[in-house]
Amino acid sequence: MSSSQLVRRIISTAEAGPVGGPYSQGVIIGHTLYLSGSIGLDPATGQFAGEGVQEQARQSLKNLGAVLKAAGASYKNVVKANVFLKDMNDFAAMNEVYSEFFSNRHPARSTVQVAALPRNAKVEIEAVAVLGDIQDE
Repeated sequence: MSSSQLVRRIISTAEAGPVGGPYSQGVIIGHTLYLSGSIGLDPATGQFAGEGVQEQARQSLKNLGAVLKAAGASYKNVVKANVFLKDMNDFAAMNEVYSEFFSNRHPARSTVQVAALPRNAKVEIEAVAVLGDIQDE
């Protein structure tokens, strides 16, 4: 392998539940970790953690946290998140839960309403993280 080649590493953990299609839970290339979208399925049961957007958002973020941990990272490493809501009226409720996981030094974020999500979920969250020791200024 030449010094200019990058190595792709696939991240997978049962702690985030099974993958439901031809995708990886996470992919590392260089110092960047790309996390696939996560809906609020409880890995132990395969069912939604609850009917409401808050329960689903909380479980989605826990699932993302499990993938981060498997990659040797944490929520602090997240630099960008994308949130997909079935109903934009759930924005404030989702934001309340989101703040539990990203309480300071918030990552950049986009939030959009979509026509539908897998399994009729209320929310799906994906993220990008940078690996390594991050120093805030």
